[in-house]
Amino acid sequence: MTTYATLAQEARAHWAALHERPWIRVGTAICGKAAGAQEVLHALRRAVERRGIPATVTPVGCIGLCFAEPLVDIQKPGRPRIFYQKVTPHLAATLVEDYLLQDNPRPDLALGTLGGRVEGIAPLEEHPAWKPQVRIATRNCGTVEPANLAHYIANGGYQGLAKALTEMKPAQVIEEVTKSGLRGRGGAAFSTGAKWNFLARAPGPVKYILVNCEEGDPGAFNDKGILESDPFTLIEGCTIAGYATGATKGYVFIRHGHEGPITFTRKAIQEAYKAGLLGKNILGSAFSFDMEVALTGESYVSGEETALMEAIEGKRAMPRSRPPFPAQVGLWGKPSNINNVKTLSYVPEVVARGGAWFASIGTEKSKGTAIVCLSGQVARPGWYEVPFGLTLRRVVEDIGGGTGTGRPVKLLQTGGPLGGVLGAERLDIALDFDGMAQAGAIFGSGGIIVADTATCAVDLVRNLVAFCQFESCGKCFPCRLGFTHMLEVLDRIAAGQGRPSDLEAMRTIGQAMSLGSLCGHGQLGFNPVHSALRFCAEDFRIHLEERRCPTGACEPRLSLPKRTRPEPVGGWYARHSYAHH
Repeated sequence: MTTYATLAQEARAHWAALHERPWIRVGTAICGKAAGAQEVLHALRRAVERRGIPATVTPVGCIGLCFAEPLVDIQKPGRPRIFYQKVTPHLAATLVEDYLLQDNPRPDLALGTLGGRVEGIAPLEEHPAWKPQVRIATRNCGTVEPANLAHYIANGGYQGLAKALTEMKPAQVIEEVTKSGLRGRGGAAFSTGAKWNFLARAPGPVKYILVNCEEGDPGAFNDKGILESDPFTLIEGCTIAGYATGATKGYVFIRHGHEGPITFTRKAIQEAYKAGLLGKNILGSAFSFDMEVALTGESYVSGEETALMEAIEGKRAMPRSRPPFPAQVGLWGKPSNINNVKTLSYVPEVVARGGAWFASIGTEKSKGTAIVCLSGQVARPGWYEVPFGLTLRRVVEDIGGGTGTGRPVKLLQTGGPLGGVLGAERLDIALDFDGMAQAGAIFGSGGIIVADTATCAVDLVRNLVAFCQFESCGKCFPCRLGFTHMLEVLDRIAAGQGRPSDLEAMRTIGQAMSLGSLCGHGQLGFNPVHSALRFCAEDFRIHLEERRCPTGACEPRLSLPKRTRPEPVGGWYARHSYAHH
């Protein structure tokens, strides 16, 4: 029988051995690969081998500082980690020569240190992009090798599950999660404890925990970031949710084509089964739980919870009517809970450290941290875990470094394409589920796209509506036709051919979509237009009255979205790994 004490002892020994020789970690998540990290990884391995240096070179996930990729950190025995940014293959070989062989840490090339000081190099803890962070769900990202169970356990992993199984009854776990104030991080911000209670009270021997990583929002990448950097924190959280609610199986629902998250999550699930952390009688207890990965296809609406269940059942991803709700009649007619990746990734620490500890972070109604994805016209794009209550100005200007173009911030697009737009005058509101909703936008799944004064709100909103029109599943005609009609109106306005009645026409369309659509995709469809009219009305006025774009950003022809998934023809499935799962 596997015990947690045995696993922890073995993991600590493995972790200690890693630190007995130089250890080089290379961020190879999607942002790192896009910047050339794979070539840097190969260059480091070749340089170490050529010089016969007894060093370990390990690919890790993203630590959140995407602006600095390819990011490499080198740790010598007994010394702090030194991070080097924007490393090239040539620079990688130079670092091996200078630091590993000559003991020159090259302060001129370093971004910062973690875990101690090195003369001439500032601690990363003092960097404006790192200093405000409180890393809970992302605590291991960029530090451990994804899907390496020993790395995860050596850093405190599975303490929460072990505590739940040996010291707590399922109802006590739900009580602890409720006490923490944890709210869903997928957009609705519903109480996680309350949601788990619904499922726990549902009768039946078969129940499901469904983990939503469709994450199709432009500007949101934190769910994928967790899965390709530290998938075990999600797997442990999902297993604890299963124990608390009496569920028997978990599905991790990932968008087709996101290879890193898919590969690492599958591998981590396999490792958990091998170690007795999934399957029958977990850690010698009477609790059994299974998990697997399910793929969404390429559909934004499949991230809606009932459409998600349709997709897992092999049907076209379209929303269902409610009631009944998933906790009563869910996947294959069985009681089910749908949780976001981020939500469940907090759970191991909530259980291990207590709900009161988590509730002590954040604001009165938004507890814990927010994982913000910063992109657009910002100097330091990345994903940052910060306590709720921080102002948007601190997030954008201090952490993100401002626009990076020299022009002032004009607006923020938050919460995905259906979230909305906030004007620069709202930068001083606090990061908070309710405060942002009152201000006219939503926090959603954490994406914040920064736009400077060269951006035209009409052009931005036209692009958002084009995305939503393309992604409508078509089931509800107010959504299907409403987005198409709204896009036609916006196209006309952008081209300087708008009519005086166009704004009122869009309001009428939006009202029909809100009343006549089954899911949020149609119900919230008018949000981007509504919020842009609120904060950037002058852009619309100039287009309509002066028949010109105030910034010159509006092109006569809009580049419409298109599918990026390879066409499944000519034996495509047979040639790819999807055929084997």
